[in-house]
Amino acid sequence: MQIRGLTRRSQLLLVLLAILSPWTHAETAKAAEEGVASYYADSLHGNKTASGEVYDKDAMTAAHRTLPFGTRVKVTYLKTGKSVEVVINDRGPHSDKLIIDVSGAAARALGLTDDGRGKVRLEVLGP
Repeated sequence: MQIRGLTRRSQLLLVLLAILSPWTHAETAKAAEEGVASYYADSLHGNKTASGEVYDKDAMTAAHRTLPFGTRVKVTYLKTGKSVEVVINDRGPHSDKLIIDVSGAAARALGLTDDGRGKVRLEVLGP
């Protein structure tokens, strides 16, 4: 297939940019972010997420407002120094004071459940 007015090389570059765009955007725009995290209530277990997946309180997943679904993120709870890797599969949090909502399993691993909320650092690991 040829796009009118573009050389074959330009077409190839456009295809490569389209393929790499989500990954490079996530890596550069959200390489590191700090803010407050919370976690999903157990009562949400079994509900559908924005990605269409079913929320599993025992899976290592999270909600973020802008990162693409499937993005792997390292979340470090600054109070405990503990880190987990989660996969973004939902949109949120719905409070401007929060940057991420993690699953129950991720919250337990971080030591976040007793506090309910806490300051975290997010590092995008890739798609």
